[in-house]
Amino acid sequence: MAAEVSCLSHALQLHALILKTGGDHRHPHSSLAFSHPGRSSATVNAVVRCYARSARPREALLFFYFHLQRSGPTPDPFALALLLSSCARLRVAYEGRQLHALSLKRGFSSNRRVQNSLIHMYSACGSLDHAAQVFDRVPERDVVSWTSMINGAVEANRPLHALHLFDSMQRHGVEPNDATIVAVLRACAEAGALGLGRRVHEMAVRARLDSKAKVATSLIDMYTKCGCISSAERLFEKMPNRDLFAWTAMLFGLANHGRCEDALRLFYQMLEDGVRPNDRTITAVLSACRNAGKVAEGYRIYNYMHRYGLRPRIQHYGCMVDLLARAGHLDEAEGFLRRIPIEPDGIMWRTLIWASKLHGKFNHAERFMNEWKVLEKNSTKSENFVLIGNMYASIGKWEDKAKVRELMLARRINKVPGYSRIEVNGIIHEFEAGDSGHPEAKRIYEKINEMTENLRLEGFTPKASEVLLDMEDDEKILQLHHHSERLAVAFGLISTNPGEKILVVKNLRSCEDCHTAMKLISKVYDREITIRDRIRFHHFVNGACSCKDYW
Repeated sequence: MAAEVSCLSHALQLHALILKTGGDHRHPHSSLAFSHPGRSSATVNAVVRCYARSARPREALLFFYFHLQRSGPTPDPFALALLLSSCARLRVAYEGRQLHALSLKRGFSSNRRVQNSLIHMYSACGSLDHAAQVFDRVPERDVVSWTSMINGAVEANRPLHALHLFDSMQRHGVEPNDATIVAVLRACAEAGALGLGRRVHEMAVRARLDSKAKVATSLIDMYTKCGCISSAERLFEKMPNRDLFAWTAMLFGLANHGRCEDALRLFYQMLEDGVRPNDRTITAVLSACRNAGKVAEGYRIYNYMHRYGLRPRIQHYGCMVDLLARAGHLDEAEGFLRRIPIEPDGIMWRTLIWASKLHGKFNHAERFMNEWKVLEKNSTKSENFVLIGNMYASIGKWEDKAKVRELMLARRINKVPGYSRIEVNGIIHEFEAGDSGHPEAKRIYEKINEMTENLRLEGFTPKASEVLLDMEDDEKILQLHHHSERLAVAFGLISTNPGEKILVVKNLRSCEDCHTAMKLISKVYDREITIRDRIRFHHFVNGACSCKDYW
């Protein structure tokens, strides 16, 4: 540690020299700094390492660009790897590509350390295809190579690809380390792959990695996101030394499962144990209040921030607007939004508009849409256009909805397709609405017809108004029956044993019609059905939902 502090001190002195000389390599002092025998490649690496591993990775790149390329020693593979690591942390793909070109020019592209750093850099910058190109050229991939690719797939929101990579890694006989386990658990969490998550947990136990803080926290996160909150709680209780990340993961889990009272108790227990919250911790607790409609508690937590020197950020403002609007306090939510010291983002406006529709305040919704003026801005976020279009449809303004659609086409904006995933026997199956490409499609649709008839006998009436398309009601009802979560549940019913729990992960918010249908399906088929949508968990048991219809 002392050596690193010394190096950092030296790096700061050199940085001051850079600023003083303007990076001019002709300056006599600048020249001496790199022509003196003491300025070896090892010293340069030490300075770059200090910056690259500090909270100031950008300084590593500045140091390199202003001096090393102009008058310093030729960078070696170690320095290049550190610089690529800085690019990964900063998410700067352009600079990373320049360093990649330099590595080719210097003949370092076959160096294992450089190769792994390139994979990590491209993955972190969202260029998974470029990472794969480097990865495919590595003759002997080690655990770092595989883990970087798996991490990149997770970051790119491709959890199924990440799990496929992990499977290939195992077939190649490469043993995972703790970083691999963390990355795979993240993929399991996003995909809702509980079965595989349990197997990875067993693997971590066998390798004695489960006691590592990051692994333990990732296990908690995986179990909560895969609907097994009780398993997460047991793990949390057994942790000998809970750090802030573990507390926050557990709080988010309780929040997403609608257990506000438990989340509040845990939060205050955390404070009693002397653990100081950070921004994410407060977001977790505010989310718990939001999902339960606890307005007074939400204000209390929000006002609690100043005790710990925390200033509200956009996510905290967003939680408060959502809490108030969803609870029906639309005027209060609007007033809160107008008082915040930053410009409201799209999430806040969408929240107000959606809540206005939820509570039947269509005049409020139109006023918010007109004030937001998102269609007049150069927005390319599909969710903005989808919400505005759906709002026009819900009040029968089909021409206005058509104009929104035309604008989407003109700006080449595609609607994010809805999908639902279910894991059966260790395999993830993904469905879109009206999907007919599954090998078991015939049996699935036979089950859908059976479910529809059983729901009819229970007195269920489909809510055609949930389909915001200009078509006949019969066509709308048929679309509702073929929503992605219903296909996934139908597949679960025909593919699992009677009484077995069914978990479905959905990327969008569930519609009201499907929510009502799932309550009855859980009763008719005597199944516990869990749906994780974009907002929260819904546990359907014997005709009731854990959200108590507050969502």
